[in-house]
Amino acid sequence: MKKFRVIHFEDDPSDAFFVQKALEHENPDTEIVRVASPLDYLTAVANRSPDLILIDSGAPGLSGTHAVELAREKHPHIPVIVVSGATNEKLVSSAFEAGATDYVVKHQLWQLSAAIRRARRSAEREQAGLELEQQALAKTRLVAVVQELSLARDLDTIMAVVRKAARELTGADGATFVLREGEFCHYADENAIAPLWKGQRFPLTSCISGWAMLNRQPAVIEDIYVDPRIPADAYRPTFVQSLVMVPIRTQSPIGAIGNYWARRHAATKSEVELLQALANTTAVAMENVQLYKELEQRVKDRTQQLQAANHDLEAFSYSVSHDLRAPLRRIGGFAELLRQELPPGTSENSERFLGKIDFEITRMGGLIDDLLRLARFARVEMNWMKVNLNVLAADVVARLRASHPSHQVEFSMPTNLEAWGDPGLLQVVIENLLSNAWKYTLKRERAIVEFGSTSQPDGSMAFFIRDNGAGFSMEYADKLFTPFQRLHSEKEFAGNGIGLATVQRIIRRHGGQVWASAEVEQGATFSFTLPTPQSRIENQGGCSPHMISSRRIEE
Repeated sequence: MKKFRVIHFEDDPSDAFFVQKALEHENPDTEIVRVASPLDYLTAVANRSPDLILIDSGAPGLSGTHAVELAREKHPHIPVIVVSGATNEKLVSSAFEAGATDYVVKHQLWQLSAAIRRARRSAEREQAGLELEQQALAKTRLVAVVQELSLARDLDTIMAVVRKAARELTGADGATFVLREGEFCHYADENAIAPLWKGQRFPLTSCISGWAMLNRQPAVIEDIYVDPRIPADAYRPTFVQSLVMVPIRTQSPIGAIGNYWARRHAATKSEVELLQALANTTAVAMENVQLYKELEQRVKDRTQQLQAANHDLEAFSYSVSHDLRAPLRRIGGFAELLRQELPPGTSENSERFLGKIDFEITRMGGLIDDLLRLARFARVEMNWMKVNLNVLAADVVARLRASHPSHQVEFSMPTNLEAWGDPGLLQVVIENLLSNAWKYTLKRERAIVEFGSTSQPDGSMAFFIRDNGAGFSMEYADKLFTPFQRLHSEKEFAGNGIGLATVQRIIRRHGGQVWASAEVEQGATFSFTLPTPQSRIENQGGCSPHMISSRRIEE
């Protein structure tokens, strides 16, 4: 059972004896600290944590009223009873005004037990209310600390938050943050009324933080000088009288958090639980910091890989541009020389063969241009802005009509097609898709092309370009966006299979999706999504895989 601790300010030994007997009769397990001088009284009040303070109003050198005021200042919630031989009404009144809980006359000490019981009940009720209020405030503060720790990105920030919060949560005079380093305890940081052991390292087996980590449980010590786990000599130069040390993570502890008091303090269960909750949250924050470091390193590694890939891509583009064009120019040059060397009346086959060489040179040059264009789209810098897709489409349609005057196409689109993206790259997307629609409707007597938008199941907007042309079988749709893959023969429709691959690459760079639906001889619909400004902020740098589905467009 916990001792009932009493500070008794009394200069008369006889009176002190009778008061002691009265106290022991009420509670046999009473620990009394009797002081006879004002200095001893001040020292006891300042350094001890009593359950009751008894004051003689007539002690020389310090009035009873002043003694009560000093007790109330240091221990506002501890009962203070004046035990005096004087029955002067003025003295009694001044004692109560100073904050005394009760007043007992020495020749009526039989009343002391009842006064103590009343005082203790009152103090318990007050303490219970105070503890509830403190717990509510502490839990509110703990929630705020959890939020702060969730935003921490390095260990220094974690320690700065924890060292302050540990003191605030328990009203301690000091707090320390200890890290486990192998078989040593590193006192990494502290927040205290006087220096402790910041920066020092001790073996796990020789310090209380090590004990908490090795035993994976809190250490609660009311008096450091009577607990065998404490190296008292290390504490003598400090202010510490009482402490609580909790492990950071009970499974495989990685550190400890300590709270210290400059006076004897019996830490409550609530205080220990709050400190342990803080330590548990700290463990999660430290693990998150480690995870963030690993992710940052992965990002750096990935960035270096992408930079290397871009360098290789630039080297490839240079090789395509220079190393492949040069042989083509030579082939073309020799073909022209051969044509000049041919005598008049050369066979039609020779002329046809030379024509095929010219055609293939031109075709190869186009492939090189398309390859370079496809590579460029992978690394061109994005210029984000609001884009009017109607303007882009109208410009493309005007050029298509001019280049195919005999091909009459009924083209329609609404007037409010707007998106967020790079206008230059989106121009390429619209041009490729509309050009395909124009090309694959060449055999239609009544060609129809529509550019529009439709709502998606998730509430987002998808744009589409629909035609009534040749279409294709969805069985082979997975080849659509692969470079140089074609679903129609070149004799039917010219092309090299780069356009849709370019479209997909551009839409992916925008963080969108592109897909298609079609039926043979029933036309095709190519659809794509583009991010809103908000979604681009939330998913910046994201890249969604393309989707090909006949069910994505409600026609």
